[in-house]
Amino acid sequence: MSVATGRMVAGRYELATLLGQGGMGQVWTAYDRRLDRRVAVKLLRPDKVAGQEADELRRRFVRECRVTAQVDHPGLVTVHDAGSEGEELFLVMQYVDGADLSDHLAEHDPYPWQWAVAVAAQLCAVLSAVHAVPIVHRDLKPRNVMVKQDGTVTVLDLGVASVMDTDTTRLTHTGSPIGSPAYMAPEQAMGGAVGPYTDLYALGVLLHELLSGNVPFAGSTALGVLHRHLYEPPVPVRRIRPEVPEALESLVLRLLAKDPQHRPASAQQVYEELAPLLPARGMPSGAPLDPTRPFLRPHAPWPDRARTPAPQPSPTTTPAAGKPDVAAAVDEVKRLLGQGRITQAVDILGAILPVAAEEHGTHSPVVRTLRKQYAATLMDDGQYRRALPELRRLADERAAEAGASDPQSLRFRYDAAQCLEQLGEPAAALAEYRALLPYYENQYVAGDPALAHELRRRIGHLLLALGDRPAAHDTLMRLLHDVERLHGPGHPLATDVRRTLQWLGQVRG
Repeated sequence: MSVATGRMVAGRYELATLLGQGGMGQVWTAYDRRLDRRVAVKLLRPDKVAGQEADELRRRFVRECRVTAQVDHPGLVTVHDAGSEGEELFLVMQYVDGADLSDHLAEHDPYPWQWAVAVAAQLCAVLSAVHAVPIVHRDLKPRNVMVKQDGTVTVLDLGVASVMDTDTTRLTHTGSPIGSPAYMAPEQAMGGAVGPYTDLYALGVLLHELLSGNVPFAGSTALGVLHRHLYEPPVPVRRIRPEVPEALESLVLRLLAKDPQHRPASAQQVYEELAPLLPARGMPSGAPLDPTRPFLRPHAPWPDRARTPAPQPSPTTTPAAGKPDVAAAVDEVKRLLGQGRITQAVDILGAILPVAAEEHGTHSPVVRTLRKQYAATLMDDGQYRRALPELRRLADERAAEAGASDPQSLRFRYDAAQCLEQLGEPAAALAEYRALLPYYENQYVAGDPALAHELRRRIGHLLLALGDRPAAHDTLMRLLHDVERLHGPGHPLATDVRRTLQWLGQVRG
């Protein structure tokens, strides 16, 4: 299956960046043109399965996606759409901002055992909801688990799960059961009936890997790995990490029991055994992607920090040279903005900027224009935290070249102050507006009475937000007098300020 960036799926989802691929298909970031949002699209390849098995795969896939969409749990990725197109099956899911558990483990060596417990407890909550449908995930592994910025865990890839019913026929792909050999339960490897106990075994493998740094059974071939699952006992994790509690080691060994009847009875039971090992309520460390945070501060707001930028799409390339084409990307951005597809335009601009800087120079007019467009588009998309540093850098560079009173530099500073206001930093925004006001009131510098009036209105509103009602009242009264003198009492700004003053008078009274 050859898939290219920019390809449209179902006439609605435009593929952007390839996130990964395996034997069954590919996963892409994409754009939902109808709602102008970022999504994830999984494409499956039943064309690799011959004859009637391919038809069965299509039927079962669509049925399973419908059932999956009925599972309502915050730890399960939301399914937006599913279906078939030509020879392919597609599944459209929410885009999850975070890191997959495999990368998370690689970045933290050794992985704190408290984190492992927190991840497993969250997975138990998800599995309990999934098993109640009833669905068996069949492919639980670190690559199918995302840790979000706030530490909550999201499970992916239920689209290939098998609905539990009296038909225990395996879905096969070139003779192999669905799943990953390193995380596959013995009964799954032998083609037997799967159930919730199968997912609990995979949870045991995952926990063993988090605690020890490696899966319990590895090998050079899939058959070799499956043979070890069937016949070899796992190494107890305390031999590798003595600090791991005995109760946790015991739980991992029972999850990895060869006989499903010797494993814990349910995900609920596993959660109850993990609960005493979870951290008590307290203050989080402040580190991003900390899976203990949901237990330290349940239902607390997300940390006040910048979100991880979304994966950027590959820049448009020229067919002949195979090199990124800056001009084509700029044309594409103009087209997208003309269609109101701001989210997609933001990502293309972010991807093309480094290419343009390398090609034309960091301080070239082309790059400067692209950076202006990038900052403005980020603001239009409501991504104020990402727009703020871009605007500040543009303002500083322009001021260094043309002076502090340069109108363009002042405008960048004004937009940056708006970002601060939108980000809930009223004191910083107020300071910036006050610093800008003299420039816009001075007709010999960058005088702009309309913008000066708007600055004064914003200053008055920020003073209100900061609780300084007398100063807000005085600021707005002087503004009202000046606007009425210049434009008359019926001017929209005068009406707006008068309404605020009336409300302020009632509050003061």
